Amino acid sequence: MAVNRFVLNGISYHGHGAINEIPGIVKSKGFKKAFVASDPDLVKFGVTAKVTDLLKENSIEYELYSDIKPNPTIENVLHGVDAYKASEADFMITIGGGSSMDTGKAIGIIINNPEFADVRSLEGVAPTKKRTVFTIAVPTTGGTGAESTINYVITDVEKKRKFVCVDPNDIPDVAVVDPDMMASMPKGLTASTGMDALTHAIEGYTTAGAWELSDCLDLEAIKLIAANLRKAVENDPDGREGMALAQYVTAMAYSNVGLGIAHSMAHTLGAVYDTPHGVACAMMLPIVMEFNKEYTGEKYKFIAEAFGIDTTGMDQATYRQAAIDAVQQLSIDVGIPTKLEKLKEEDLPFLCESAAADACAPGNPRPASLEQFEEMFRKLM
Repeated sequence: MAVNRFVLNGISYHGHGAINEIPGIVKSKGFKKAFVASDPDLVKFGVTAKVTDLLKENSIEYELYSDIKPNPTIENVLHGVDAYKASEADFMITIGGGSSMDTGKAIGIIINNPEFADVRSLEGVAPTKKRTVFTIAVPTTGGTGAESTINYVITDVEKKRKFVCVDPNDIPDVAVVDPDMMASMPKGLTASTGMDALTHAIEGYTTAGAWELSDCLDLEAIKLIAANLRKAVENDPDGREGMALAQYVTAMAYSNVGLGIAHSMAHTLGAVYDTPHGVACAMMLPIVMEFNKEYTGEKYKFIAEAFGIDTTGMDQATYRQAAIDAVQQLSIDVGIPTKLEKLKEEDLPFLCESAAADACAPGNPRPASLEQFEEMFRKLM
């Protein structure tokens, strides 16, 4: 048996009201000032204040940094590094979805590993020597799971591409997964981030690097998402709680075993058209599942069963199609489009080359040629 590595948060807190643990964590570590990285909409709608008010009440200083974009860029990271240095903070709290956390991860890594200050050198598996600054991560979306991963994604605007960074030194020290922080998410964002979580779970379950430990986490996440995403979109508290757990559980797995071409294709759609990541993943997932189906053994049977489908008496072709149909139906039910109107014929060569070069592509159970990438992208037209 191969040696498999698993990197997880040192501590995580889960459940309604979990953010109330933050002041105690800070004081137990002796930290003096927080650099709070959160996106402007969360600040505007008072979500970030749920945490910063706790800091105020407990006389913990903080500097709020909100120059964060939905697809964080190299420039955002460089600006954030300067802001962190100017703040004289000694730890970080990231509040938000993948964008806030990815920005925070890059900032924290560069602060403690200044030789990577150009940002681009962090692409792939960067040989950083030191851990990121101490980070408490508070997710506000039920999808990315960035609070429990060793990955982050940065957009290179100049080259029109996203690049994936994989570094065990960037995982937040503490994850605080409080469904109440997700209650103000609008329907569209709940749907897209939830489908991102499902893409993590299904790609992580079928990726070339999957093994028993990751399988049991991903399969449980698929069950939780199938049972809870529709409810979460309607802002049902139980649905929110189920999705908060699901996105964390699958992130523990995919962070360690990798993903596949649904993600590599979604990354390039995000870089070229600024398509929200979860929407791009949701559109690509059934298409990629169809492409991969002959290379997945019995796994689609268990995916179908996780969606509540009775597979008794089904042959392999039938249960594979049942799994694909269940994923497509969930995506449609939560309002995700099946076509991308922005997609242009002349962009296809660049999209295909970019997807093939993406760090997630090697994890796919089946290699894809440029012609096959084009065929899959065309299904969005």
